[in-house]
Amino acid sequence: MKKIFLVCLSIAISYTAFAQAPIQCVIKTTLGNIGIELYPAKAPGTVANFMQYVDKKLYDGSSFFRVCTPANEANRKVKIQVIQGGNVPDKQTLDSIKIETTKQTGLRHKNGTLSMARSGPNSATSEFFICINDQPALDYGGARNPDGQGFAAFGKVTNGMDIVRKIQSQKDTSQYLVNPVKIYSISRVE
Repeated sequence: MKKIFLVCLSIAISYTAFAQAPIQCVIKTTLGNIGIELYPAKAPGTVANFMQYVDKKLYDGSSFFRVCTPANEANRKVKIQVIQGGNVPDKQTLDSIKIETTKQTGLRHKNGTLSMARSGPNSATSEFFICINDQPALDYGGARNPDGQGFAAFGKVTNGMDIVRKIQSQKDTSQYLVNPVKIYSISRVE
């Protein structure tokens, strides 16, 4: 009986470790591919939300549509550098999610970090952004958002930062790309 218990315990531990392993995905765009890694063990709700959009193919045909650059952030008190995407049609948007702050997850807004865009606490749905260079103003307690909650980091770019920078360098008007960069798809890498 003890042996059976130990075998079951070993299987349960292995399954838990596997279920919490980072998830690999690829974002295919008109300018090239971006490899990403997501952290369900640290940001389970945020990763689950993102993966619902991925698995339902709701990101297919969306775009990277907004960029923050040194030039278009010049007049802001707290400046950041990011590209923002994932604008799915309103009728396909899922319910907003509870924010998992960087204080809770231990993740930080470093170069290549993926994080959820939001207008207020617990308002994130489909839109996400990728940091260019370290962006501590986006962490919990950071000065970019007046509520001090920061944004929900949940993954990072593993390859394709050259594509991220290429997207950031596209022509914009008031941070919105004149020609948004189409996201063909976001899919799991098995």
